[in-house]
Amino acid sequence: MKNVLKKEQNWQIVLGFILIAASLVVYLIHYAIFRDAHHIFIYMVGDIAFVFTEVLLVTLIIHRLLKEREKREQLEKLNMVIGAFFSEVGTKLLAYFSDFDPDLDTIRKELIVSNGWSEQKFDRVEKSLRKYPYHIEANGIELEHLGNFLREKRGFLLRLLENPTLLEHESFTQLLRAVFHLTEEVVHRENICDMTQKDCSHIVNDIRRAYILLVNEWLDYMKHLKDNYPYYFSFAMRTNPFDQNASVMIQ
Repeated sequence: MKNVLKKEQNWQIVLGFILIAASLVVYLIHYAIFRDAHHIFIYMVGDIAFVFTEVLLVTLIIHRLLKEREKREQLEKLNMVIGAFFSEVGTKLLAYFSDFDPDLDTIRKELIVSNGWSEQKFDRVEKSLRKYPYHIEANGIELEHLGNFLREKRGFLLRLLENPTLLEHESFTQLLRAVFHLTEEVVHRENICDMTQKDCSHIVNDIRRAYILLVNEWLDYMKHLKDNYPYYFSFAMRTNPFDQNASVMIQ
């Protein structure tokens, strides 16, 4: 690898000397024909002076605009991936986990997102959720059912983890890893019914970790849909996992 980099650097240096030499040759030819050094230096100084303006235009303005555009396009692709995740896995997991949250009713109303929500409303709910304990009751959790669901979606989760676009979104990457870790923990237990109390507590902690990340990422995704895709947002409201009266049918 070092040899390859060294050869590349040597090639660039050689090219630089060739270009400078070619420039000098052209200037000499110009002088030999017109015998006007004054004219040559006037344009040379003018060209050198414009280099600084060109650097400003290209590197600081045009490059920045292109970078911002590329970032927006990449973010759009990422939100498509996040949408696929919630469609296939996330929304169902939220509905499942929230059923075993004994304190959910204290925040349920805050999670009934509507068309009237402003950016400030989303921010207030996000801050409020930071104080929420996210308790999970182990009793009643059907780990076998959860295991079957996650086993079915394991290939889908793997493909998402392989997506290089996710490197640009740290919080969603953490969520995906937490869900995949929970998947590995559950599907590798041959008999969930024989789990010890300590083992069960470990699984509950894994569920709680995924639950916290799911709620926060879901809220961010709902905000993105409201700002950019009203038709997707309409469907997301009608399938809100926290709304007990939610119905996919338009009333």
